[in-house]
Amino acid sequence: MKQGHDVYLFGQVLGTHSFLLRDGFLQPDEYSEIGEQYFLPGGETGTAATVLDSLGVSVRMDGTWIGTAVAPMLKAFYAEKNVDLSPLNFVEDDPGVMDYVVIAGLVRSPMGRFQTLFASGKRWWSVPREADIAGCRAAAVDPYFGEESLLAAELCRRHGVPYVTIDCRHDSPLHRHAAINVLSHECTDQEYAGMAPEDVMAQMQRTAEGLTILTQGGGEMLYGRKGGPLRRMKPFHVQVRSTLGAGDTFKAGCVYGLLRGMDDDALVRFASACSAIAISRFPLPLNPPRLDEVQRLLQSENP
Repeated sequence: MKQGHDVYLFGQVLGTHSFLLRDGFLQPDEYSEIGEQYFLPGGETGTAATVLDSLGVSVRMDGTWIGTAVAPMLKAFYAEKNVDLSPLNFVEDDPGVMDYVVIAGLVRSPMGRFQTLFASGKRWWSVPREADIAGCRAAAVDPYFGEESLLAAELCRRHGVPYVTIDCRHDSPLHRHAAINVLSHECTDQEYAGMAPEDVMAQMQRTAEGLTILTQGGGEMLYGRKGGPLRRMKPFHVQVRSTLGAGDTFKAGCVYGLLRGMDDDALVRFASACSAIAISRFPLPLNPPRLDEVQRLLQSENP
């Protein structure tokens, strides 16, 4: 890929084992039939890379070290895509980071060993390199890798590259300097338990240099900037097949909107349309939203 790639992504790149159940979600002591299962790229960054490529954006990504069980699948999947894997660290002494997700429509349950990995005290992700960020036009930085995530954001600022982040608290430097911070309801439920969404947004807006978006699953989205009004938007209505990757696709839609210079209303609506298409199909990596599909959905419903 040429040096002037469109977008730099830093964060979780995994191998995801997904299982779509046929007759509802798991019940204790009851048998469940697997309807479909796959082993495909996942993680917040891996999924965003897949979606952005489908939208016609060139991507360079870095983050999680890639082990022997994940590497062949990952390399084969992205071989014909405009996604540059060269920054990733491929290791030979570990199978790599994987998760397992059981899905039934609106309900899903992820499983993995992330608590064990983070508790190990060992770094299992890359240190972002300035050369990978310089020359790109937009970025996304996930917050999970501590000082390395902060370094990625600082390198973006140094080179004037606006970045999107996710689930960062109001007092986080990643939130303060982000062009866009997208908060999921899982984040607000944990970090701001008992607070009304409007109060969370007020706190987020006070410390933000950019746009804050609060998503609430199928509920109304809230968004706004420091000193500006709180705005609201309803998500698109689609038949849900799987919610796996919905938030990661919304993030990718925000990166695309940032790259194309969309205003706040258009950007939130575009990201919402991307996410709506994502949840209407399974598996997402094999069926990511295309730009023509997003445009048709945007045209089919009035703002």
